[in-house]
Amino acid sequence: MKISKLDERFFDSTRGRIVSLLRGKPGTVSELAEKLELTDNAVRAHLLSLERDGLIRQSGVQKGARKPHFSYELTPEAEHLFPKAYDALLNQLITTLKGRLPPEALEEVLREAGRSLAAGQVSDSGPAELEVRVQRALEVLKALGGSPGVEREGDQLLIRSTACPLAAAVAEHPEVCGLAETLVAEIVGLPVREHCDRGEIPRCRFELGKSE
Repeated sequence: MKISKLDERFFDSTRGRIVSLLRGKPGTVSELAEKLELTDNAVRAHLLSLERDGLIRQSGVQKGARKPHFSYELTPEAEHLFPKAYDALLNQLITTLKGRLPPEALEEVLREAGRSLAAGQVSDSGPAELEVRVQRALEVLKALGGSPGVEREGDQLLIRSTACPLAAAVAEHPEVCGLAETLVAEIVGLPVREHCDRGEIPRCRFELGKSE
């Protein structure tokens, strides 16, 4: 189960409360049942669902009065559920760089970051078909928090995203669109031009050119 974003209401649900409890330390069915004021069977059902989704796993066995009890812990995948302060950090970082670098140098730093992000997505086994490269770019944008899709307008191939993965920074720092433009260009292996909407709800638009 791949997770990039999750509705905040998840943590109000029983499954979300279990995940929050297990973030502190591993727990057994009976320990969770006591904290949640549920039956053991009800907790087991939720744990089974979370285990299927790859969010928890058995972490060991604790001795019990009658029989041993399995303890459960979060998987590394589950850590992606918890909100991070990346948005504020990114904004502050770019503000600091703006105070130290001329515009041209800042742009190059952001584009270099885009190239670095793309480096692990370019196949070492030779050039892939364009369709494969475009799908790879979509997956990376989605993992960053976007909701991208590909479409055509006449002869023009476009990647659009109704959710900008860098939305928190775009309004104050439109330069970050250059990072995303370079990221997409490096992955698809074609010239790319961004024509993003930086309005109240930022939306991405990347126009893919032809290879020279």
